[in-house]
Amino acid sequence: MTELNANTGHHARPHQRSGSESQSTSRQAWRYAVAGLSASLVGLGLARFSYTPLIPALIAAKWFSASDVVYLGAANLAGYLAGALAARALANRVGAVRALRAMMLLATLSFFASSYPVSFTWFFAWRFLSGLTGGIIMVLAASVILPHVSAARRGIVGGVIFAGVGLGVAASGTLVPLLLQQGLQQSWYGLGVLSAVLTLASWWNWPAEARSDAAPSHHAKSHQASPAVRALLVQYGLNAVALVPHMVFIVDFVARGLGQGIAAGSRYWVLYGLGAIVGPLVTGHLGDRSGFGPALRAAFLIEAAAVLLPTVSTAPVSLIVSSVVVGGFTPGIVPLVLGRIHELVPHSTEQQRATWSHATTSFAMFQAAAAYGFSWIYAQTGGDYLVLFGLGGAAVVLALAIDLGLALTTRKALKRAAA
Repeated sequence: MTELNANTGHHARPHQRSGSESQSTSRQAWRYAVAGLSASLVGLGLARFSYTPLIPALIAAKWFSASDVVYLGAANLAGYLAGALAARALANRVGAVRALRAMMLLATLSFFASSYPVSFTWFFAWRFLSGLTGGIIMVLAASVILPHVSAARRGIVGGVIFAGVGLGVAASGTLVPLLLQQGLQQSWYGLGVLSAVLTLASWWNWPAEARSDAAPSHHAKSHQASPAVRALLVQYGLNAVALVPHMVFIVDFVARGLGQGIAAGSRYWVLYGLGAIVGPLVTGHLGDRSGFGPALRAAFLIEAAAVLLPTVSTAPVSLIVSSVVVGGFTPGIVPLVLGRIHELVPHSTEQQRATWSHATTSFAMFQAAAAYGFSWIYAQTGGDYLVLFGLGGAAVVLALAIDLGLALTTRKALKRAAA
């Protein structure tokens, strides 16, 4: 009996240690996730979305003309595309974690540099650099963190990382107007201080630099993407097109198109932001529970209905639902696509990172093309907003059709192989 108790006691300690190690690993994963959230809030949320409510103040203060402000906004999109293209090369050269820290510092510096209108060129350069930081953070943040997270939690952790985008949208509708009460220059200072605090708070919470972060894999470069991966890249790009009508035009549609005024339009932007905070958490959890393939298919269907809803009804309830749901999918689609990449490329971390880099580039290219293309269509149609919502809905319907078509083709191929 004594021997049995001794043996039992002997075997209990490893189990206790295992439970303790599991809790420690879980806490560590959430710490990494908070660092990722801080990065996406600084480089994506604040650096991009805080500019929108600053536009009227920039024009009113005569820092820039209305036409110049449009070009300055486009500079951020161009920088985002450049960042998506440069991210992996930068990570290979200096390491992904160092690159992330540097981008958060650069985004912080861009706020302070924008606090005085030295010249249009000066401001354009810093808006471009702020977009660059967002593109690099989008590519690197999740790919650094998710390999340290269990497969069962990757969806929800990815959702936490990109909830920072939604927080940035919400801050653009709430924090920035409060800062503007102190003055335009003080608003840029306030954003810079907030960004600096987030950068400092996340500095030591990133995972330790891994060798694979700094060394490119020649095997990964020679890997040929499967038809499913290539289709996913196109689908993600089409999803970017679907988001543009709400992201760019929803406030103006309500304010001028429906004649309800700027205050009413701003309220729908706040609803859009609230959806963007919750969206990635919901979609990430759904992906963990049901698998990322089915979850992505359901997301395309729901998103299509939400984007098209204003073409059917402009009643307040319809616009509220449309704003919240599309806002939710603006960052919410990200953990689903990331999780799907891990499903389609399960055994190569380097190839997962390469595929996610290609996906981010696809999104950035389609988004920039749609932003300019829809602006041109808007001008050519005399300000017909409903055409834009219709085109956005058609883009995500096409993404869903590609997914269903690929699934049907794969099923038929398997049946032929089995026969």
